Amino acid sequence: MTTAFLLACAMLLDAALGEPEWLWSRVRHPAILIGNLIGALDKGLNHGPNRRGKGVAVALFLVLGGLAIGSLLQLLGPVAEIVVCAMLLAQKSLVAHVRDVANALRVSLPDARSMVARIVSRDTSGMSPSQVARSAIESAAENLSDGVIAPAFWFLVGGLPGLLVYKFVNTADSMIGYRNETYADFGWASARLDDLLNLVPARLTFTMIVLLSGCHRQWRAMIADARRHISPNAGWPEAAMARALNVALAGPRSYHGQIRDLAWVNGDARRDIGAFEVEQAVDMLWRVWALAFGAMVLWSVLAFVF
Repeated sequence: MTTAFLLACAMLLDAALGEPEWLWSRVRHPAILIGNLIGALDKGLNHGPNRRGKGVAVALFLVLGGLAIGSLLQLLGPVAEIVVCAMLLAQKSLVAHVRDVANALRVSLPDARSMVARIVSRDTSGMSPSQVARSAIESAAENLSDGVIAPAFWFLVGGLPGLLVYKFVNTADSMIGYRNETYADFGWASARLDDLLNLVPARLTFTMIVLLSGCHRQWRAMIADARRHISPNAGWPEAAMARALNVALAGPRSYHGQIRDLAWVNGDARRDIGAFEVEQAVDMLWRVWALAFGAMVLWSVLAFVF
């Protein structure tokens, strides 16, 4: 079996089942276990002198650990590879969380703020309906890249070892990759490594959204927006999603009570948006998934024939 075929099966399994409550209420999800490991490393090492050196050691440990665990799991055979890969993809759960925001926006603003708070780290208590919608769409674009396309890409490149390395590093970045007093040094290596691992997947996601939406004539403006973004990678899928939906994304937002005047993405487009535009983003999530899935099926067929 080719890796592309295994990936296609895993994508289908994730899209069908997602993260079933009956299973993960009984056993711990692999992402939780990874997070527990990183939390223990943070607690045990993020103090005293040479925090940056310790953080580099942690990043190296995570890479080697991902390679080792992935190699062992790979020995269990193709069924195990498909199941583990499906567990670490996030298509159905991402769609569910973003759609929950759209549904909540149709009910009440407090409900919508509560729902979007599950998928963004910014302050949500004072958000307007448009700010809720923008936040959900931005999260959809960014997590499409680092929760679906990136793990699929690294599985395709390196099998389970490649996928586990990516998930270890990406989880570390989400936990310790902050530019604040606590993590600026300790999380530096994990954050920079995550930037590197997401370099290609973010641009692949950008390309797929552009191809599916037909907004390729605006590629210069999209690239300019992506480069102005606070993240070296998240700006790419966000810039493409903004043009695909003809909405303005990003802009000023609040973190821990402090307003950050961040650049707009597609700033001249519509800013008064709501549940309809969030549903459009959900539709784009599935269209990108279908394109990636179709590419893996075609790759598998060609590998079988030739």
